[in-house]
Amino acid sequence: MLSRRYPFLDHPGPLAFAHRGGAAEGAENSAAAFERAVGLGYTYLETDAHATADGVLLAFHDHTLDRVTDQRGRISELPYRAVRRARIAGVHEIPLMEDLLGTWPEARFNIDVKEAAAIAPLAEAIRRTNSYDRVCLTSFSDERLVLAKAAMGRDVCSSLGPRGVAALRAAATTSGYGRLLARLSRAGIPCAQVPVGFRGLRVTTGRLIRTAHAIGMQVHVWTINDPARMEHLLDLGVDGLMTDNVTGLREVLTRRGQWHPGSLAA
Repeated sequence: MLSRRYPFLDHPGPLAFAHRGGAAEGAENSAAAFERAVGLGYTYLETDAHATADGVLLAFHDHTLDRVTDQRGRISELPYRAVRRARIAGVHEIPLMEDLLGTWPEARFNIDVKEAAAIAPLAEAIRRTNSYDRVCLTSFSDERLVLAKAAMGRDVCSSLGPRGVAALRAAATTSGYGRLLARLSRAGIPCAQVPVGFRGLRVTTGRLIRTAHAIGMQVHVWTINDPARMEHLLDLGVDGLMTDNVTGLREVLTRRGQWHPGSLAA
């Protein structure tokens, strides 16, 4: 069993994550989207970390501005004075990560570290806002996740990286992986954030959830927008869901008596 508890996860479950602030219902990763999610009662906000060429940290998903803003170019190659002119959906400024952390000190932020250049400014933003206990670090790169955790200067919540998820799935699907499971337990990672499936392989199964729970690890599933699938996964026993459909997930959890709104809910 895990020996360390993280305040980030200390909340009645299942945890409801507003993915990019609720991308299906507003301008993703905009301050307006996060404000709406908080008003709906969401305590957990999912976002992404990118740094400009001059080290300004943004809450933004894509490597480039092209898809969701009225400007073009790769963020890491542009100075902030250029990036700040971009408008999400032609209207909203790209928020600074530090501004989000400071604006909603009651909220908890699940942060996907998209590039190595974002690590140092993210560590500084978390330090300045004293947000250590209300962030969870995640990444699609094991190496980047290790570097990000080390840069924090103290222990913070994080999810399994890709290799850890593969190990958890192996332990759940194949006998003889007791040592692998013990190694996962010793690593002390408190949650696995996983898709339903990946490249034709089923990932989120009842057996995987039970295996994770056996070592004290939570399972959060992304990105679930269909209410019927939300119900199915909740019935399987997942500990959290990430969604673009923030209204839909709130309705599902409310019907089940599992909606626990934050203090700033409208």
